[in-house]
Amino acid sequence: MTSHDPASTAPTAADAAAPAQPDPALLEAIEGYYDAVPRGSARVEDFGPLSLFVAEGTGWPYYARPALGHGGPAATAADVRRVRARQRELGLPEAFEWVAEHDPLLRAAVEEAGLTVHEHPLLVLGPQDGPTDEPGDRAGDAAGPDGVSVRVLAADDPALAEALAVPHLAFGEPGTGVGSAGPTELAVRAEALRADGSAERLAARITAGRTALAAAFGEGTALCAGQHNPVGEVTEVAGVGTLPSARRRGLAQAVTAALVAHARAGGARTVFLSAADEDVARIYRRAGFRSFATALIAEPGAEAGAEPGTEPGTEAESGPDAAATTGAH
Repeated sequence: MTSHDPASTAPTAADAAAPAQPDPALLEAIEGYYDAVPRGSARVEDFGPLSLFVAEGTGWPYYARPALGHGGPAATAADVRRVRARQRELGLPEAFEWVAEHDPLLRAAVEEAGLTVHEHPLLVLGPQDGPTDEPGDRAGDAAGPDGVSVRVLAADDPALAEALAVPHLAFGEPGTGVGSAGPTELAVRAEALRADGSAERLAARITAGRTALAAAFGEGTALCAGQHNPVGEVTEVAGVGTLPSARRRGLAQAVTAALVAHARAGGARTVFLSAADEDVARIYRRAGFRSFATALIAEPGAEAGAEPGTEPGTEAESGPDAAATTGAH
Protein backbone atom coordinates (compact mmCIF):
# COMPACT_ATOMS: atom_id res chain seq x y z
CA MET A 1 0.00 0.00 0.00
CA THR A 2 1.20 3.45 -0.83
CA SER A 3 2.20 5.71 2.02
CA HIS A 4 3.91 9.07 2.22
CA ASP A 5 6.70 10.00 4.61
CA PRO A 6 6.09 13.67 5.51
CA ALA A 7 9.75 14.03 6.47
CA SER A 8 10.87 13.24 2.95
CA THR A 9 11.45 16.08 0.50
CA ALA A 10 11.63 13.90 -2.60
CA PRO A 11 8.30 13.78 -4.52
CA THR A 12 6.88 10.34 -5.20
CA ALA A 13 4.88 9.14 -8.19
CA ALA A 14 1.75 9.36 -6.05
CA ASP A 15 2.59 12.96 -5.10
CA ALA A 16 2.96 13.91 -8.77
CA ALA A 17 -0.37 12.33 -9.68
CA ALA A 18 -2.47 13.62 -6.80
CA PRO A 19 -4.27 16.99 -7.05
CA ALA A 20 -3.35 19.74 -4.63
CA GLN A 21 -6.95 20.08 -3.40
CA PRO A 22 -9.95 17.95 -4.40
CA ASP A 23 -12.97 19.72 -5.87
CA PRO A 24 -15.24 20.37 -2.84
CA ALA A 25 -18.50 19.59 -4.63
CA LEU A 26 -17.17 16.31 -5.94
CA LEU A 27 -15.75 15.44 -2.53
CA GLU A 28 -19.15 16.05 -0.93
CA ALA A 29 -20.86 13.90 -3.57
CA ILE A 30 -18.56 10.99 -2.80
CA GLU A 31 -18.94 11.53 0.94
CA GLY A 32 -22.71 11.41 0.55
CA TYR A 33 -22.38 8.19 -1.43
CA TYR A 34 -20.29 6.52 1.26
CA ASP A 35 -22.92 7.42 3.84
CA ALA A 36 -25.87 6.30 1.70
CA VAL A 37 -24.63 2.92 0.45
CA PRO A 38 -24.86 0.95 3.72
CA ARG A 39 -28.26 2.36 4.69
CA GLY A 40 -30.13 -0.03 2.42
CA SER A 41 -29.12 -3.02 4.51
CA ALA A 42 -27.83 -1.62 7.80
CA ARG A 43 -28.99 0.40 10.77
CA VAL A 44 -26.99 3.41 11.92
CA GLU A 45 -25.84 3.92 15.50
CA ASP A 46 -25.01 7.51 16.44
CA PHE A 47 -21.73 8.26 18.22
CA GLY A 48 -21.70 12.02 17.77
CA PRO A 49 -18.98 12.74 15.20
CA LEU A 50 -18.99 9.07 14.11
CA SER A 51 -21.62 6.75 12.66
CA LEU A 52 -21.50 2.98 13.05
CA PHE A 53 -23.26 0.97 10.35
CA VAL A 54 -24.56 -2.38 11.60
CA ALA A 55 -25.65 -4.86 8.95
CA GLU A 56 -29.09 -6.38 9.38
CA GLY A 57 -29.60 -9.93 8.15
CA THR A 58 -27.03 -11.87 6.14
CA GLY A 59 -24.22 -10.13 4.33
CA TRP A 60 -20.91 -8.49 4.93
CA PRO A 61 -20.43 -6.46 8.15
CA TYR A 62 -20.06 -2.73 7.75
CA TYR A 63 -17.78 -0.11 9.28
CA ALA A 64 -17.73 3.14 11.20
CA ARG A 65 -17.09 6.45 9.48
CA PRO A 66 -17.51 10.19 10.06
CA ALA A 67 -21.12 11.25 10.61
CA LEU A 68 -22.43 13.00 7.51
CA GLY A 69 -23.07 16.69 8.14
CA HIS A 70 -21.64 16.69 11.66
CA GLY A 71 -20.98 20.31 12.60
CA GLY A 72 -19.53 19.86 16.08
CA PRO A 73 -16.03 19.08 17.32
CA ALA A 74 -13.95 16.53 15.44
CA ALA A 75 -13.83 12.96 16.69
CA THR A 76 -11.35 12.25 19.48
CA ALA A 77 -9.55 9.07 20.46
CA ALA A 78 -12.19 8.61 23.18
CA ASP A 79 -14.93 8.67 20.51
CA VAL A 80 -13.06 6.06 18.51
CA ARG A 81 -12.64 3.85 21.58
CA ARG A 82 -16.37 4.04 22.30
CA VAL A 83 -17.16 2.85 18.79
CA ARG A 84 -14.55 0.09 19.02
CA ALA A 85 -16.11 -1.13 22.25
CA ARG A 86 -19.51 -1.27 20.58
CA GLN A 87 -18.08 -3.12 17.58
CA ARG A 88 -16.55 -5.71 19.89
CA GLU A 89 -19.85 -6.01 21.78
CA LEU A 90 -21.66 -6.73 18.51
CA GLY A 91 -18.94 -9.05 17.20
CA LEU A 92 -18.13 -6.71 14.31
CA PRO A 93 -14.75 -5.93 12.74
CA GLU A 94 -13.15 -2.88 14.38
CA ALA A 95 -13.01 -1.04 11.07
CA PHE A 96 -13.18 2.66 10.23
CA GLU A 97 -13.23 4.09 6.69
CA TRP A 98 -13.09 7.68 5.49
CA VAL A 99 -11.60 10.10 2.94
CA ALA A 100 -8.50 11.83 4.28
CA GLU A 101 -9.12 15.14 2.56
CA HIS A 102 -12.68 15.38 3.91
CA ASP A 103 -11.84 14.54 7.53
CA PRO A 104 -8.11 15.26 7.98
CA LEU A 105 -8.19 15.25 11.80
CA LEU A 106 -9.65 11.77 12.20
CA ARG A 107 -6.40 9.93 11.45
CA ALA A 108 -4.65 11.22 14.57
CA ALA A 109 -7.60 10.21 16.75
CA VAL A 110 -7.82 6.76 15.21
CA GLU A 111 -4.09 6.13 15.62
CA GLU A 112 -4.15 7.39 19.21
CA ALA A 113 -6.94 4.86 19.84
CA GLY A 114 -4.62 2.07 18.73
CA LEU A 115 -5.66 1.34 15.14
CA THR A 116 -3.43 1.02 12.10
CA VAL A 117 -4.30 3.23 9.12
CA HIS A 118 -3.82 2.14 5.50
CA GLU A 119 -3.82 4.55 2.55
CA HIS A 120 -5.36 3.84 -0.85
CA PRO A 121 -5.44 6.14 -3.90
CA LEU A 122 -8.97 7.33 -4.68
CA LEU A 123 -9.55 7.96 -8.39
CA VAL A 124 -12.51 9.50 -10.17
CA LEU A 125 -14.29 10.16 -13.43
CA GLY A 126 -16.29 13.28 -12.64
CA PRO A 127 -19.04 15.00 -14.62
CA GLN A 128 -16.45 16.92 -16.60
CA ASP A 129 -14.35 13.86 -17.49
CA GLY A 130 -14.73 12.01 -20.77
CA PRO A 131 -15.33 8.30 -21.30
CA THR A 132 -12.64 5.67 -20.89
CA ASP A 133 -10.45 4.84 -23.85
CA GLU A 134 -11.71 1.27 -24.14
CA PRO A 135 -14.18 0.53 -26.96
CA GLY A 136 -17.72 -0.26 -25.94
CA ASP A 137 -21.32 0.77 -26.39
CA ARG A 138 -23.58 2.68 -24.05
CA ALA A 139 -25.14 -0.53 -22.74
CA GLY A 140 -21.88 -1.57 -21.13
CA ASP A 141 -20.82 -4.43 -23.40
CA ALA A 142 -17.30 -3.96 -24.70
CA ALA A 143 -14.70 -5.49 -26.94
CA GLY A 144 -11.98 -7.22 -24.96
CA PRO A 145 -8.59 -8.63 -25.95
CA ASP A 146 -8.52 -11.16 -28.76
CA GLY A 147 -10.85 -14.06 -28.11
CA VAL A 148 -12.45 -12.37 -25.09
CA SER A 149 -15.88 -10.77 -24.81
CA VAL A 150 -17.03 -8.46 -22.02
CA ARG A 151 -20.64 -8.07 -20.96
CA VAL A 152 -22.82 -6.82 -18.13
CA LEU A 153 -24.71 -9.75 -16.65
CA ALA A 154 -28.45 -9.93 -16.02
CA ALA A 155 -29.74 -11.33 -12.73
CA ASP A 156 -30.67 -14.62 -14.39
CA ASP A 157 -27.44 -15.05 -16.33
CA PRO A 158 -26.24 -18.68 -15.96
CA ALA A 159 -22.67 -17.40 -15.52
CA LEU A 160 -23.52 -15.15 -12.56
CA ALA A 161 -21.99 -17.36 -9.83
CA GLU A 162 -18.91 -18.00 -11.93
CA ALA A 163 -18.37 -14.28 -12.51
CA LEU A 164 -18.89 -13.56 -8.82
CA ALA A 165 -16.31 -16.21 -7.93
CA VAL A 166 -13.50 -14.70 -10.03
CA PRO A 167 -12.66 -11.80 -7.68
CA HIS A 168 -12.77 -14.14 -4.68
CA LEU A 169 -9.97 -16.15 -6.23
CA ALA A 170 -8.13 -13.01 -7.34
CA PHE A 171 -8.17 -11.50 -3.86
CA GLY A 172 -7.09 -14.82 -2.39
CA GLU A 173 -3.93 -14.87 -4.50
CA PRO A 174 -2.34 -11.44 -4.04
CA GLY A 175 -0.33 -9.61 -6.66
CA THR A 176 -0.58 -8.62 -10.29
CA GLY A 177 1.53 -11.44 -11.72
CA VAL A 178 0.16 -14.60 -13.29
CA GLY A 179 -0.93 -17.02 -10.58
CA SER A 180 -2.02 -20.63 -10.21
CA ALA A 181 -5.80 -20.52 -9.62
CA GLY A 182 -7.67 -21.29 -12.83
CA PRO A 183 -10.89 -22.80 -14.21
CA THR A 184 -10.88 -25.82 -11.89
CA GLU A 185 -10.67 -23.67 -8.75
CA LEU A 186 -13.20 -21.28 -10.27
CA ALA A 187 -15.80 -24.03 -10.71
CA VAL A 188 -15.40 -25.10 -7.08
CA ARG A 189 -15.73 -21.55 -5.76
CA ALA A 190 -18.74 -20.80 -7.98
CA GLU A 191 -20.57 -23.83 -6.63
CA ALA A 192 -19.81 -22.71 -3.07
CA LEU A 193 -21.26 -19.26 -3.80
CA ARG A 194 -24.42 -20.83 -5.16
CA ALA A 195 -24.72 -23.03 -2.11
CA ASP A 196 -24.26 -20.29 0.50
CA GLY A 197 -26.71 -17.90 -1.15
CA SER A 198 -24.16 -15.32 -2.28
CA ALA A 199 -25.10 -15.62 -5.95
CA GLU A 200 -28.80 -15.33 -5.09
CA ARG A 201 -28.18 -12.20 -3.01
CA LEU A 202 -26.21 -10.64 -5.84
CA ALA A 203 -29.00 -11.44 -8.29
CA ALA A 204 -31.44 -9.64 -6.00
CA ARG A 205 -29.18 -6.57 -5.92
CA ILE A 206 -28.96 -6.58 -9.71
CA THR A 207 -32.73 -6.85 -10.03
CA ALA A 208 -33.15 -3.93 -7.61
CA GLY A 209 -30.66 -1.81 -9.57
CA ARG A 210 -28.26 -1.60 -6.63
CA THR A 211 -25.40 -3.46 -8.34
CA ALA A 212 -24.19 -4.11 -11.88
CA LEU A 213 -21.78 -6.97 -12.56
CA ALA A 214 -19.56 -7.06 -15.65
CA ALA A 215 -17.30 -9.92 -16.66
CA ALA A 216 -14.82 -10.90 -19.35
CA PHE A 217 -15.32 -14.34 -20.87
CA GLY A 218 -12.94 -16.46 -22.89
CA GLU A 219 -11.74 -20.02 -23.19
CA GLY A 220 -15.18 -21.18 -22.04
CA THR A 221 -15.08 -19.46 -18.66
CA ALA A 222 -15.19 -16.15 -16.80
CA LEU A 223 -11.73 -14.61 -16.64
CA CYS A 224 -12.29 -11.26 -14.93
CA ALA A 225 -15.20 -9.54 -13.19
CA GLY A 226 -16.14 -6.45 -11.21
CA GLN A 227 -19.11 -4.43 -10.02
CA HIS A 228 -20.42 -0.93 -9.72
CA ASN A 229 -22.98 0.08 -7.13
CA PRO A 230 -25.02 3.18 -8.06
CA VAL A 231 -26.68 5.62 -5.69
CA GLY A 232 -28.32 8.44 -7.59
CA GLU A 233 -25.79 10.06 -9.89
CA VAL A 234 -22.74 8.58 -8.13
CA THR A 235 -21.37 5.05 -8.36
CA GLU A 236 -18.30 3.17 -7.21
CA VAL A 237 -16.42 0.56 -9.23
CA ALA A 238 -15.47 -2.18 -6.78
CA GLY A 239 -14.29 -5.75 -6.52
CA VAL A 240 -12.53 -5.90 -9.89
CA GLY A 241 -10.40 -9.03 -10.04
CA THR A 242 -8.87 -11.30 -12.66
CA LEU A 243 -8.58 -15.07 -12.46
CA PRO A 244 -4.92 -15.46 -11.38
CA SER A 245 -4.04 -17.76 -14.29
CA ALA A 246 -5.42 -15.17 -16.76
CA ARG A 247 -3.61 -12.05 -15.54
CA ARG A 248 -1.45 -9.70 -17.61
CA ARG A 249 -3.88 -9.59 -20.55
CA GLY A 250 -5.62 -6.25 -20.02
CA LEU A 251 -8.84 -7.90 -18.87
CA ALA A 252 -9.42 -5.72 -15.81
CA GLN A 253 -9.16 -2.56 -17.87
CA ALA A 254 -11.73 -3.92 -20.33
CA VAL A 255 -14.11 -4.87 -17.50
CA THR A 256 -13.66 -1.46 -15.88
CA ALA A 257 -14.47 0.24 -19.18
CA ALA A 258 -17.65 -1.81 -19.50
CA LEU A 259 -18.69 -0.86 -15.96
CA VAL A 260 -18.06 2.83 -16.65
CA ALA A 261 -20.05 2.69 -19.90
CA HIS A 262 -22.93 0.96 -18.11
CA ALA A 263 -22.83 3.48 -15.27
CA ARG A 264 -22.81 6.47 -17.63
CA ALA A 265 -25.70 4.97 -19.62
CA GLY A 266 -27.64 4.64 -16.39
CA GLY A 267 -27.19 8.31 -15.52
CA ALA A 268 -24.12 8.28 -13.29
CA ARG A 269 -22.28 11.59 -13.49
CA THR A 270 -19.51 10.57 -11.09
CA VAL A 271 -17.73 7.20 -11.14
CA PHE A 272 -15.00 6.57 -8.61
CA LEU A 273 -12.91 3.80 -7.07
CA SER A 274 -10.18 3.15 -4.55
CA ALA A 275 -7.09 1.27 -5.69
CA ALA A 276 -5.05 -1.16 -3.65
CA ASP A 277 -1.86 0.82 -4.20
CA GLU A 278 -0.12 3.16 -6.62
CA ASP A 279 0.80 0.35 -9.04
CA VAL A 280 -2.87 -0.53 -9.41
CA ALA A 281 -3.84 3.15 -9.61
CA ARG A 282 -1.65 3.50 -12.69
CA ILE A 283 -3.72 0.81 -14.42
CA TYR A 284 -6.89 2.72 -13.68
CA ARG A 285 -5.39 5.96 -14.97
CA ARG A 286 -4.84 4.20 -18.28
CA ALA A 287 -8.59 3.48 -18.22
CA GLY A 288 -9.27 7.22 -17.95
CA PHE A 289 -9.55 7.77 -14.19
CA ARG A 290 -7.69 10.61 -12.51
CA SER A 291 -6.25 10.88 -9.03
CA PHE A 292 -8.55 12.69 -6.67
CA ALA A 293 -8.03 11.96 -2.96
CA THR A 294 -6.93 9.31 -0.46
CA ALA A 295 -9.18 6.63 1.02
CA LEU A 296 -8.18 5.57 4.53
CA ILE A 297 -8.97 2.30 6.28
CA ALA A 298 -8.22 1.77 9.97
CA GLU A 299 -8.22 -1.59 11.68
CA PRO A 300 -6.34 -3.34 14.48
CA GLY A 301 -2.76 -4.18 13.61
CA ALA A 302 -1.60 -7.73 12.95
CA GLU A 303 -0.16 -7.87 16.43
CA ALA A 304 -3.71 -7.55 17.79
CA GLY A 305 -4.76 -10.68 15.96
CA ALA A 306 -6.92 -8.88 13.41
CA GLU A 307 -7.87 -10.49 10.16
CA PRO A 308 -8.72 -7.69 7.72
CA GLY A 309 -12.06 -8.28 6.05
CA THR A 310 -12.05 -8.96 2.33
CA GLU A 311 -15.00 -9.18 0.04
CA PRO A 312 -15.64 -8.07 -3.53
CA GLY A 313 -17.83 -5.04 -3.83
CA THR A 314 -16.63 -2.73 -1.08
CA GLU A 315 -15.95 0.81 -0.19
CA ALA A 316 -12.30 0.91 0.33
CA GLU A 317 -10.42 -0.53 -2.57
CA SER A 318 -10.58 -2.69 -5.63
CA GLY A 319 -7.74 -3.05 -8.09
CA PRO A 320 -7.51 -4.53 -11.54
CA ASP A 321 -5.65 -7.82 -11.18
CA ALA A 322 -5.05 -6.81 -7.58
CA ALA A 323 -5.02 -8.53 -4.29
CA ALA A 324 -7.57 -7.41 -1.77
CA THR A 325 -10.49 -5.21 -0.93
CA THR A 326 -11.53 -4.02 2.47
CA GLY A 327 -14.75 -2.71 3.95
CA ALA A 328 -18.09 -3.55 2.41
CA HIS A 329 -21.21 -2.51 0.57
